[in-house]
Amino acid sequence: MDGIPAIPHQRNHPEAARRIPTTAQAPVPSTAGPADPCPADPCPADAAPTAPATRFAVLGTVRAWRGAESLPSGSPQQRALLAALLLRDGRTATAPELIDAIWGDEPPQQALATIRTYASRLRKVLEPGLLVSDAGGYAIRLHHAAALDLGVARALAADADKARAAGDRVLARALLARALDLWDGEPLAGVPGPHADTERTRLAEWRLQLLETRLDLDLEVGHHAEAVSELTALTAAHPLRERLRELLMLALYRSGRQAEALAVYADTRRLLADELGVDPRPELSALQQRILRADAELARAEDAPPTAAPVVVRPAQLPATVPDFTGRAPFVSELGEILSGAEGQVMAVSALAGIGGVGKTTLAVHVAHAARPHFPDGQLYVDLQGTETRPAEPVAVLGSFLRALGTPDTAIPDTAAERAALYRSTLDGRRVLVLLDNARDAAQVRPLLPGTAGCAALVTSRVRMSGLAGAHLVDLDVMSPDEALQLFTRIVGAERVGAERQAALDVVGACGFLPLAIRIAASRLAARRTWTVSVLAAKLADERRRLDELQAGDLAVKATFELGYGQLEPAQQRAFRLLGLADGPDISLPAAAAVLDVSEHDTEDLLEALVDCSLLESAAPGRYRFHDLVRLYARACAERDEQSPDGRTAALDRLLDFYLATAAGVYALERPGDRLPAHMSATRHPGLAFTEARAALDWLFAEADPLLACVRQSSVRGAERPDVLRRAVDLLWAAKDLTESGANSKQYESAARAVCETARAVKDPYAEGRARTTLTMVHLVAGRFAEADDEARRAMALAREADDPLPSCWAPNDRGIIALYQGRHADGERFLLEAIANFRADGNFVGEASALCNLSRIHVELGRLPSAIDLAQQGIAIYDRMGLTLRLANGRYALGIALTQAGRLGEALEQLGEALSLFHENRQPLWEGVTHFRLAEAHLAAGRPTLAASHAEQAIALRGIGGEWRRATVLTVLGKALVRLGQRDRARVCWRDAESVFAQLGSAELAEVRTLLASQLAA
Repeated sequence: MDGIPAIPHQRNHPEAARRIPTTAQAPVPSTAGPADPCPADPCPADAAPTAPATRFAVLGTVRAWRGAESLPSGSPQQRALLAALLLRDGRTATAPELIDAIWGDEPPQQALATIRTYASRLRKVLEPGLLVSDAGGYAIRLHHAAALDLGVARALAADADKARAAGDRVLARALLARALDLWDGEPLAGVPGPHADTERTRLAEWRLQLLETRLDLDLEVGHHAEAVSELTALTAAHPLRERLRELLMLALYRSGRQAEALAVYADTRRLLADELGVDPRPELSALQQRILRADAELARAEDAPPTAAPVVVRPAQLPATVPDFTGRAPFVSELGEILSGAEGQVMAVSALAGIGGVGKTTLAVHVAHAARPHFPDGQLYVDLQGTETRPAEPVAVLGSFLRALGTPDTAIPDTAAERAALYRSTLDGRRVLVLLDNARDAAQVRPLLPGTAGCAALVTSRVRMSGLAGAHLVDLDVMSPDEALQLFTRIVGAERVGAERQAALDVVGACGFLPLAIRIAASRLAARRTWTVSVLAAKLADERRRLDELQAGDLAVKATFELGYGQLEPAQQRAFRLLGLADGPDISLPAAAAVLDVSEHDTEDLLEALVDCSLLESAAPGRYRFHDLVRLYARACAERDEQSPDGRTAALDRLLDFYLATAAGVYALERPGDRLPAHMSATRHPGLAFTEARAALDWLFAEADPLLACVRQSSVRGAERPDVLRRAVDLLWAAKDLTESGANSKQYESAARAVCETARAVKDPYAEGRARTTLTMVHLVAGRFAEADDEARRAMALAREADDPLPSCWAPNDRGIIALYQGRHADGERFLLEAIANFRADGNFVGEASALCNLSRIHVELGRLPSAIDLAQQGIAIYDRMGLTLRLANGRYALGIALTQAGRLGEALEQLGEALSLFHENRQPLWEGVTHFRLAEAHLAAGRPTLAASHAEQAIALRGIGGEWRRATVLTVLGKALVRLGQRDRARVCWRDAESVFAQLGSAELAEVRTLLASQLAA
């Protein structure tokens, strides 16, 4: 396994800028003052009803259009005349000026006549009135600045300046990107004459200035990791441009690559001394010193200019407060005083504890909204799912918080400790309120606390947070009778309650004065105008509608839910009971319909009724979730009210069948001809059917969490039900894209381990062999090759015992890949030949193609390049014949590697480029990453170190299959490219980083990187 975003369009790629001549400190190219204002969307390419009839381009080849029709612009000298007139912004150019612009000091004898001829020809193709004769000369009078691409670029740049001055960096960045996109190669391409040469240089310099500004904005808005690739290429194209070097140093530092940032400075200092005999400019030297000091200010986006408001992402995640909030005045005052005093003091932490339904979240949200003016930099909120079997992981919550605070995904580290450190750094200097709802314990909360003065945290939990040092603890009890009656009255109405005050007191008393219970009862009464309060009180007086008393806290909670449940229709009660059986954070409407075994239309009616009764929440259109305590109560109802356990078992079986049937369909649609669906367990209930791969993938990734929760739950049930266990492992295999994409790798691994442990415990070699094959894939993606090989070895043995063709094919295929990565090429060839034979015996052409392409990789390493190319082409031919797209990308990837090693670099780049596009279309970012790595190798072999470095940087940003080992291989290639670009110090830093990883892993690549380091030390 090996192999990321699409290849940048050549016109926008930094390598394309190498052929554009540059001069230092050229002014913005305008020969006649500011351009006319542009419309809101001035780009000429965006044809609109108000777009100019005739349009011109000078930021590339000089061209003209009338509408969509391209107009002939004549000979190079005629285009030179057109360009000279266009660049004068409507001012008249005399004949001598035009002659000098086109021919300089050596005009032809008939220069004036030639000028007139050119002008006459242009008049014939342009709309009337554009080219005019004036005072012995000529002028082009454009009706609008948008008629010329340069005018559009000027307007966009001016708007970007205004947006930046106003503090809107995101808009400024977008405007500059549009301006830069107007360049189409070298400006005034192919136009002769001294005037064109001068303007070409000025336009090229202006483009570089715009690029520097846009890259500066990239760093200001936190896109430093993405900027590294482009800056690496630009510094190679313009090695003496110190501002680019400065931006590269800052981008590397903010990406956690401090040593490389310092190496860039060392390379720059040496280059300037060798080429110009000067030292770096003071700004560059100052930046080096700040990096050496690990200046904390460098880790954050730069402050805006003094006159501009800083651009800060201000999250506002608080849920809506209830309009009828009642009572709790002492608590509101107490908590409000603590939060309002957080400014300039040590972080304030208040933890609310109490039984379920007592109103902890409602109180916390109300207080948080009231305190918003004291936290102008934003409010964060998360439900920590503390009462679930799988509470929210702090590492996942930290990732969500960092994204909400404006941190791009590529800048978010992997480990919880690193994320917590970045989270605290991001909050430093800000005043942010964090509401941590439904926490399990103090250990879950601690990594999520801001830790800086001016910030505050509100925590709610069923347990008392005595383990939170310095926290202000609040124990929330039920409402007083007066508060409870007031809440009931606000919902039901004063007139109805006033007429039956005693009955209302009986209702709130039966609810145990618990806010959630009161709200449910009052909402039901308010929705039924024919009921009196006495009717509701009589229903609640019947103890058969309430649970037996177990303990004080549980009694109140269960009484609350019993109230709502008892008022449901029988079909609604059944839906409530059965849906509560399923694990997972939420459930989709089609999955719920499978659980209930009714149509989606009827299911939606049932679920919406439960939402109305506050027994279910609508998480999003078509998705539903239980409150954690309500789910527990629903399960208790299922155990109590279902006539037999068979009803509960059948509901979960239908859910498992739904996920398996749908996932198998997605797999088959993505991989037509693959034999996996034929070897899967049969399902008795259908799933969804898709006709388009994109919609199928949308479903798979949207359902990832509940699907994997179903696998984990089924692994527990599978201890008594072999058929359930086998369907669970098949579901895991059908959803393998979830781990190959890297999007759900940890959850997938957890589910795979659960299934594997159950299969081992019940001694089911069939299920265990398949489970270990999925674990092999998990370890491979993460770069844990020894663990992967061990799992694959055990899977092969179990497959022989169970006579199961699936692991018998795929386990040796995986062992061949592992042996390739570990440098055991003879073993790898043996395993892959076994896999090919087994795939052929099973009639699995898709698997055979995969193994052929992997064997091609082995032959590359063994130096058998003709056979390597032939094997990859055999694999591609099968993929083509089967109509595959994603797997075809793997085939082109393998062929690209073989062609690179054979020196057929043009063909290699074509194959790798197509593979990259296919991986991107199929949402395989890890494969995109390794494909960028292979493109870097090919460009390096072709003598294009700038492009090689750019692709290597993109591979690092996207990561790739192979974990840390892969990152080290990319760093090795990046170092080679940097050496060719003269950046030897930075190259050494890359190689030292790679050396550390290879040494830790015991990788065969260690020898090569040490040789590279030794060669540079000797240089």
